[in-house]
Amino acid sequence: MAAPRSDHPAVSRRDQILRTAAVLFARHGYHGVSIAELGAAVGISGPGLYRHFPGKEALLAELLVDISERLLAGARALTDGTPREVVAALVDFQLAFALREPELIVVQDRDLDNLSEDDRRRVRRVQRTYVEIWVDALRGLHPSWGAEEARVAAHGAFGLLNSTPHSRPAPHDVADVLRRMALAALLPR
Repeated sequence: MAAPRSDHPAVSRRDQILRTAAVLFARHGYHGVSIAELGAAVGISGPGLYRHFPGKEALLAELLVDISERLLAGARALTDGTPREVVAALVDFQLAFALREPELIVVQDRDLDNLSEDDRRRVRRVQRTYVEIWVDALRGLHPSWGAEEARVAAHGAFGLLNSTPHSRPAPHDVADVLRRMALAALLPR
């Protein structure tokens, strides 16, 4: 299996391993990819991976913790503005992530339970904080909504926007449709 090509020649070996692991785990599942296969895909021996990660579980943990933390940091940076502006910015941000890194959506959905209990808790804690940013923005936009209603709406938007790995036309062809649908569902009429 060939490693995904990078537009950035200065990508570190560690980043190359992470990107390749995301693609392979999405395609074959965490248990469907051996250390030897992953090493071969990045041009090193399987045991050579242990210079970068203590094991396959640590690699999976870094993938899922990192994306959760990046999403949270990005959402926190979008909280200035009117509630309408913040919700629109959050939709655009989540959609951009879904289009850029669809493999991580698949890996998260399918392989979160392969993490250790501590890593799984850490991912879930960061994800809950991310959701609460959406909840706060949605409640600012819809003052009559309770927290649970806003939480359901946020998760519904995630489901819609995160459907990109399963889109039959190329994901970029559906971006405008998904954005319009999410905003129509979330913004007051």
